[in-house]
Amino acid sequence: MAPRPIWKGQLRLSLVSIPVEMYSATDRKARISFRQIHKPSGKRVQYQKVVPGIGPVDTDDIWKGYEVDDDEYVLIDPDEIDAVKLETKKTLELVQFVDVVDIPPVYFDRPYFLAPSDELAEDAFRVVRDALRQTGKAGLGQIAMRGQEHLVAVRPCASGLLLETLHYEDEIRNTDPFFSSISDAPADAELLSVATELIERKAGPFDASAFRDRYGEAIRALVEEKAGGRRKRRVKAGEEPRAGQADNVIDLMSALKESLEKSGRGGARSGRSGGKAASSGKSASSGKAAKGGKAAAGGRASAARKKSA
Repeated sequence: MAPRPIWKGQLRLSLVSIPVEMYSATDRKARISFRQIHKPSGKRVQYQKVVPGIGPVDTDDIWKGYEVDDDEYVLIDPDEIDAVKLETKKTLELVQFVDVVDIPPVYFDRPYFLAPSDELAEDAFRVVRDALRQTGKAGLGQIAMRGQEHLVAVRPCASGLLLETLHYEDEIRNTDPFFSSISDAPADAELLSVATELIERKAGPFDASAFRDRYGEAIRALVEEKAGGRRKRRVKAGEEPRAGQADNVIDLMSALKESLEKSGRGGARSGRSGGKAASSGKSASSGKAAKGGKAAAGGRASAARKKSA
């Protein structure tokens, strides 16, 4: 069954308007979710809207409340909110273009796919896509959906366009409360050199298939076993440090150099195996990610122990 577009309209670049359709880029059904069930009856748990001291209330008696002080609210009639909702516009105009890397990652919210509505719109659509790709730019604009106006960035994605809703500036927290205690002094040059080399050795193209959702796999296995009436199996999520391992003081430089040596040996083995390594790239990438995680954990444990010492 073909997905349904969540928005249809015109993508406008100056005087050029292109009919487009927008689809959600993520599949929420892929994530494990549960319902709350009443065990004795096997029925779903329902919820009632209640007021303390009064009990269940009618939906018509529920207004919107904006908290201005502790337990003090400004009441607003839902009809008043509906009156100020923006009419869903059918045009998304790209009004500014910026380098994609200039948009801080913290601003990105939700991704959507943009595709031409029909074959007649495809030629103009491809021109805009290729122009954005060639310049390395993302187009900024605003779109009204479900009564709210969203800031969005549009950039190339595969053979189409990716639209990402962005947070407005006032939605982003100031970093000072979180990072102000961290020194701006440069890191030790020798440590930095080894860490940089380790990162460069482990660098490669992004491949999400190299990483597994071990929790999701374990839950799916549990559900399948329950549904089939089989005995529950235990699923290992990964090796955990044994008792007493945290007591070993590891020098940060030693940990980095050891990680670097292991990375070098792994690369040499891959080179000797040739086509064999290429044919099993997915598992090899996963293994490298796991080794990197252990090395990083060792480095963090070492740094923490040195600081406490």
